Amino acid sequence: MIYVIGFLAQICFSGRLLFQWIMSEKAKQVVSPSIFWLLSLLGSYLLFFYGWLRDDFAIILGQFISYYIYIWNLDIKNNWKKIPRPIRYILIATPFLAISYMFSESRAFISQFFRNEDVPLWLLIYGSLGQIIFTLRFIYQWVYSRKRHESILPLGFWLISLLGSAIIVSYAIVRHDPVLILGQSTGLVVYIRNIWILKKQRR
Repeated sequence: MIYVIGFLAQICFSGRLLFQWIMSEKAKQVVSPSIFWLLSLLGSYLLFFYGWLRDDFAIILGQFISYYIYIWNLDIKNNWKKIPRPIRYILIATPFLAISYMFSESRAFISQFFRNEDVPLWLLIYGSLGQIIFTLRFIYQWVYSRKRHESILPLGFWLISLLGSAIIVSYAIVRHDPVLILGQSTGLVVYIRNIWILKKQRR
């Protein structure tokens, strides 16, 4: 059941890349469609629970950082308010509730996530580094887009994606995590293709 949740999350993430890739090929330029951000939000929500059930802090950390950036992109594209209000409230509140729980049960949280015998400290640090780099792409995308007052997926976003994904794949191989291996490996092709399209545009 845990893997089912993880694979559903990765289907969302792979789906967002597939839609973005197809729409970019049709437009002959890199585009930032609303479906990309909607699937990102849904995938992030599911992957957060997957990481929690797997006692994997590296996965949880990655979802916290980018979660609200997905919402910002949906909002600037005028799609956030199209989601029913009760669902919006649940989506906004969930990370805050999770953080509150972590603080209230800090000892159990540290024991559960940082003293997991299946994830030695060096591996946890390495996996968290990959997640931080991978998630920094959305911070970069947010800063870049905010300055231009529109949702854009620039070259830097794809270069950071490529580096972070490569680290996460190697982490997943050590962890024997088929969800992360499958999800991240399929994205590598799309990252490279978007980099190629943007380089071609600039030339």
